[in-house]
Amino acid sequence: MKARQAKRERMVAKYAAKRAALKAAGDYDALQALPRNASPVRLHNRCKISGRPKGYMRQFGISRINFREMASAGLIPGVRKASW
Repeated sequence: MKARQAKRERMVAKYAAKRAALKAAGDYDALQALPRNASPVRLHNRCKISGRPKGYMRQFGISRINFREMASAGLIPGVRKASW
């Protein structure tokens, strides 16, 4: 899944200028002819470590599960488990 997502990201970057030009021109038939994965809507935030699509923490770029493990191990600077 991580490889598939990386492939989508490359395709979105490749067709970004062409999509913008076609949208500005209003040529929706030509937009339909572009590959589906060239649309930025098809991208989804994924954990950089595990590739998990749900529970993604945008500030850190990882899932909540990996965040918790790394924070407990002291691998994330400035993050400490709260205890009272």
